[in-house]
Amino acid sequence: MKELDTIQKRLLEEVADLHTVPEGAYNIRANGESAGRRSTENIEITSKTGVSGLEIRIKPFTKNESVHIPVVIAESGLKEVVYNDFYVGEGADVVIVAGCGIDNCGSQDSQHDGVHRFFIGKGAHVKYVEKHYGSGDGAGKRILNPVTEVYQEEDSFAEMEMVQIKGVDDTLRTTKAELAGGAKLIVRERLMTHGEQNAVSKYEVALNGKGSSADVVSRSVARGDSHQVFDAKIAGNAPCKGHTECDSIIMDRGRILAVPGLEANDTEAELFHEAAIGKIAGDQLIKLMTLGLTEAEAEEQIINGFLR
Repeated sequence: MKELDTIQKRLLEEVADLHTVPEGAYNIRANGESAGRRSTENIEITSKTGVSGLEIRIKPFTKNESVHIPVVIAESGLKEVVYNDFYVGEGADVVIVAGCGIDNCGSQDSQHDGVHRFFIGKGAHVKYVEKHYGSGDGAGKRILNPVTEVYQEEDSFAEMEMVQIKGVDDTLRTTKAELAGGAKLIVRERLMTHGEQNAVSKYEVALNGKGSSADVVSRSVARGDSHQVFDAKIAGNAPCKGHTECDSIIMDRGRILAVPGLEANDTEAELFHEAAIGKIAGDQLIKLMTLGLTEAEAEEQIINGFLR
């Protein structure tokens, strides 16, 4: 594996919890180039032809294996689009860790747009973790626009953890999913914005098969002058169950727009949505301050617990 500098190593720790070369299959991308790659007997990683990106093929019934494909950018002005396709075989059970960290200390914008497509086979289980992180004191922005497409076959299961807590100036997260009979999708989004940051999350989930289900939940905090939009739509096209929820804390001069959408196209579709936006409760602050915390420390404790 290519030697990474100190900044790149720190970004890698933030977005993928990696301190050393990971076990199992991996592809690490640094400043627009591959910094290291390894396939295993059951997981093959190859480069796409014609466009920048990867094909990751996981053999049927692969168990207890992982794939790490993090991206780190420490070069001001670098902009890239990467296309990654995951083919998860029938009955497999794997963990996929992605994410992108950008450190921008320059005057030009740095941007990474990742398009990930998941083709999840019958009865397969996938846990997908995607973390976004930004740092650097330059005037250039840190921009991340992930696109995620999920196609689930019968009785498959996908759990997606989407996390963006610090440093990303602009992001548009677009997630689309199509579920066959008995398939289940769980999404847990955690998001915090500050300063003048903007974050838009869009979800479109089509429950196409009998017994399919989806649970899409976002927890977010908007601080400073930041702006957030949560736009989630679940379409029930068969006897199914769907739930979407947005739970947000607003602070300072932050702004949040929650747009939950439900579309029932079958009389046996059961669809629910919830949305709550509010400030930190005064009694919570008082309780922590009586224990010796300052108001600022009490706020941080509440936010950390809320986004956990």
